[in-house]
Amino acid sequence: MTPDVQRLWLIVPAAGSGRRMGSAVAKQYLPLGDSTVMAQTLATLHLAFPGAELCLCLGEDDETFDSAVVPFARWRRVAGGEERVHSVNQALDAIAAEASAQDLVLVHDVARPCVTPEDLRRLAEAAAGHEAGALLAAPVADTMKRDDGHGRVASTQERRGLWHAQTPQGFRYGLLRQALSQALSSGGLGAERVTDEASAVEALGLAPLLVTGRRDNIKITHPEDLSLAELILTARAVSTRLQESTRS
Repeated sequence: MTPDVQRLWLIVPAAGSGRRMGSAVAKQYLPLGDSTVMAQTLATLHLAFPGAELCLCLGEDDETFDSAVVPFARWRRVAGGEERVHSVNQALDAIAAEASAQDLVLVHDVARPCVTPEDLRRLAEAAAGHEAGALLAAPVADTMKRDDGHGRVASTQERRGLWHAQTPQGFRYGLLRQALSQALSSGGLGAERVTDEASAVEALGLAPLLVTGRRDNIKITHPEDLSLAELILTARAVSTRLQESTRS
């Protein structure tokens, strides 16, 4: 990262209920391998950035959370908001007295446990060096259809230039706070249109950098995603063991 980055903050929104998973507990607490979705995500973030400071956004009535899953030495619990954007904004407010405008803030979905430390570090480096920040993303590979509102194809969309936005998304503290504040103000985008941090920064007339990330950095949203995430992590573990045995 650039020399002027004094501190790195990680914001992990984890206040959602995950209704689309259809489970009795929020998706971040579902089992994944020998841990949970949240534990896996936090462990990978810590592997990439052991010295970072974490803001974990949780529901105020969340009684499932166990602080033992947090590997960071410096972290705080922040009350999550009604929407993701509110959670992130409240985390920015919570660190306002400590963060400088040039500090780097990375926001990562708790439900993306398959992100790799290598992609995390590449994203941080890119975000620190670009005035409008950066986000991990993957170019669209599938044919894209637009429906007509009644479950039928209205048209086929040109996929050239389209990307799937991922996380983390990284921005300087001052820029991200300005972007979210303006988006949530009267006359701003409104919470329903701020589906990620980059959209709020874009509304300022800026263009965040797209950093190509791995396609298996999936977001757990539906029940089948959990099985896919387990397969991805298992395959990586097997590959790592094979590489280590080859070297020895």
